[in-house]
Amino acid sequence: MSLLCTICARGGSKGVVGKNARDLLGKPVLAWSIQQARDTGLFDAIAFSSDSEALLDAALQAGADIAVKRPDEMATDTAPKLPAIRHCLEQAIARTGKTPEIFVDLDVTSPLRLASDISGAVDLLRRSGARNVITGAPARRSPYFNLVEQRIDGSVGLSKSANPPIVRRQDAPRCFDMNASIYVWRVGPFLEQPAVFYPDTRLFEMPEERSIDIDSDLDFTLVELLLRQRLAG
Repeated sequence: MSLLCTICARGGSKGVVGKNARDLLGKPVLAWSIQQARDTGLFDAIAFSSDSEALLDAALQAGADIAVKRPDEMATDTAPKLPAIRHCLEQAIARTGKTPEIFVDLDVTSPLRLASDISGAVDLLRRSGARNVITGAPARRSPYFNLVEQRIDGSVGLSKSANPPIVRRQDAPRCFDMNASIYVWRVGPFLEQPAVFYPDTRLFEMPEERSIDIDSDLDFTLVELLLRQRLAG
């Protein structure tokens, strides 16, 4: 069964300037995801997509097999990510001449994942027969119990209601924070209808300490600290 890995990263970043190429314990942030994909031994090819020539060069130096130049209209601050992922997938298929059954997309700004997380998410897709798998960590707040949202009039209330009301967190359905770390799709359904959620979507659970997404300088500091501790231990 052939598998492909896509990794997509823009050259621009508002939260942390230049974060995708920023040095993280001796190598650029993007290199961690490429290495993790390599470490799984799962993929026939790793395709890296970006609007930045510098990032594409860095990705090839870090071990990516295919560099895909992302169209400018897919690299704006408001552009959704799914079209960029589809573009990268289609380009990789065209260049390799092979259409894989499954592909995995890794978020560059989630370098705390393990190769075993990637393998586990792929295994869940295979075992479940689902169209796709996403990853997440147990939510700190439950929308049934202590997560509130503000209404138009300024009042607040629980994000989700239940009948009868849920009064203990332990009684609420399990909820997760999407960590955007790993996405696994069956290629056919994705090309026909790109989506994050299908009726049969499954979730692969990851711990909180491997689920931090770099979106601020504080996030970067935490990721660096946790990675340093992992390497030292």
